[in-house]
Order: sequence, then structure tokens, then C-alpha cells
Amino acid sequence: MKLGIIGLPNVGKSTLFNSLTKAKAESANYPFCTIDPNVGIVTIPDERLYVLQEMYQSKKVVPAAIEFVDIAGLVKGASKGEGLGNQFLASIRGVDAIVHVVRCFEDENIIHVDGSVNPLRDIEIVHMELLFSDLEILERRIEKTSRLIRNDKQAAKELVLLERIKAHLEDDKPIKCFVTEDEEEEKWFADYNLLTAKPVIFAANVAEEDLLDDGASNLGVLKIRKYAEQEGDEVFVICAQIEQEIAELDAEEKRMFLEELGLQEWGLEKLIRAGYNLLGLISYLTVGEVAAHAWTIRKGTKALEAAGKIHTDFARGFIRAETVRYEDLMACGSYHGAREKGLIRLEGKEYEVQDGDIILFRFNV
Repeated sequence: MKLGIIGLPNVGKSTLFNSLTKAKAESANYPFCTIDPNVGIVTIPDERLYVLQEMYQSKKVVPAAIEFVDIAGLVKGASKGEGLGNQFLASIRGVDAIVHVVRCFEDENIIHVDGSVNPLRDIEIVHMELLFSDLEILERRIEKTSRLIRNDKQAAKELVLLERIKAHLEDDKPIKCFVTEDEEEEKWFADYNLLTAKPVIFAANVAEEDLLDDGASNLGVLKIRKYAEQEGDEVFVICAQIEQEIAELDAEEKRMFLEELGLQEWGLEKLIRAGYNLLGLISYLTVGEVAAHAWTIRKGTKALEAAGKIHTDFARGFIRAETVRYEDLMACGSYHGAREKGLIRLEGKEYEVQDGDIILFRFNV
């Protein structure tokens, strides 16, 4: 999972990035303090792996991971090159989903690029720049495809699709509700890699006092939640400054700090949950003497494809998948105990892997 952190300048993007990755990306009180994207890899906390490690005496734990990209602040006119906008927009095209940080706190010591705090206005500015960038991509593709239609029936069909998408965007309709008519159109649409088609997670950056009720008393957060519900996007509430303080603590200190603040979880955990929900992701587990390992896949992934994620030989020589639910294994206390109770299942290639499945792939090559 690769997430791009975007937003206007001075909304807390780099501060959030630093807290999530414990990196030292520059954070300052002026626009464009981030020029080139900062990249950080973060492992996903999963207590199940450590329980399995102890049970199997595994040498190491290998959690799933998220790649974060801290992309410099966008401004009005970014799609026309303002604020090095073209460079920043290009960085967004490589991510699976967008984490849009929106400022929902007042602080006279932190300047706002547009002079005042207005979450929906800020969201609209960024949205329009992504939209203008997509329209520019489509116009170039239309121009190129138009030159081919005389001798290419496929080009003629693609041109019809391009014109439909362009009209859809010009009507300011969400691209997420655009419907392709067949597999060929679906493939072309995916190849365009439109920014407005990417899933969005809104990170509502609030003051510390607004964390206690998860932003329920913050008017800006309420507006963002209503907007996101209409668009089918996710929202989570953070205080980026608090997140940065938490990131410096060890696990026990972090737990105590959260308890003092009256919080159940910190921003990374919220973001992981939002990202998994939005992208339809789950994790299955493998375990042995070498490692307890988590593997991230999409919901609905079949056993054959899941096996190939570990190694192509696993898929090429697939025989079966010996599967047990994590909860069942814990209830029985051991793999042997689960087998005695008939909880070890033998699944074939078409089995849809479930979150928390512990799988031993049998294969022969």
C-alpha cells in the first residue's frame, strides 16, 4: 500500500509524515518547504505476529508495510505550474490512495496560504487542481488518438471513451461513479491513471482539545465528514503535533501517553484502518521456524494468487492451502490441537482468502 500525503502548504503534511515514519523531513512555517517528495516505509503493527512467533519460536517477525510519500503543498494554479505544481502532481500519480491533510485548527502563529482556515474551500482548491490536471491529460490523449482513428477501429472506440470521460469531468461529476462499458474500456481507463479516480482519505488536523471527542465539536471536521460521505471517501481525525510527540516514545510510554489523553489509538492505527477499508485490503499470515509473516492482499483474492505473492513457484506448483483461522488456533492453543478438532481446512485454488487466515501452502515444482 502506497499512500501520498497531500494538501495545501502549512496544513501539517510534513509534521504528520515525520510522526508516521519517524523521519526528519523538513517542516517549516512557510510554503514549499518540501520540494522533492520524502518517502518512508512504515511497518503495520500486528500483535498476532508476536503471539505466533512465541508459539512457533520463529526467528523473526515480518509485518506488512505501508509506503508513505510526503508530497509538497499544492496551491491554486498548480495544474498550470504554479508553486512547482506540475512536479508535485506527477508525484501523486504513483500512489494507490491519497491522504489529504486538511487544517481544522486556528493558530495565528502558523500562516495559512489563503489567509484563513476554511476546510471545504481548501478541499475544493486541491480537488480542482487534480481535476484540471486530469483534463489536461485527457485532452492530450484525445489529440493523439484523433490522429489514429482513420486507420484504427480501436482508436475510434477509445476516442469515444475519452470524450465521455472528459464530458463527465467537465460536468464536475465524481469520476468514481463513471461507468465503463466493457473490459477493454476498463483497461484504458486504468491506464489513464487519473488523479481524481484515486481513493481519498481525509486527515482532519485538529487542535489537541478536539481529539477527545474525535472532532465531533469541530465544525470543520463535521463539514469534511459530510463531504466525504457524499464522495465515498474515508475520514480520520488527528492532531499532527501530538502525533509527532507520540512518535518519539517507546511502546509502553506511548500507551501511557494515550491513556493520559483519553485516547484509544494513535494516528497511524487510524490511518491503517481507513486505508484498508478504502482499498479493500486484508492480511493473511504464514508462520514457521524462520518467520511469522503478514501478507497484504485485496479482499476476494483466491488462494492461488495469494500463494504467488510469496513466490511464483508457490503458484506454479500449487497443490493445496492448509488453512486455519487465527482465532481458532488461539482457542486450541496449538496447530496440533486445531487439527484434532478438525479446524485445519484443506482449500483449493479458488478459495477466497480471509483476513486472519494462517496458511501453509503445499506445492510441487
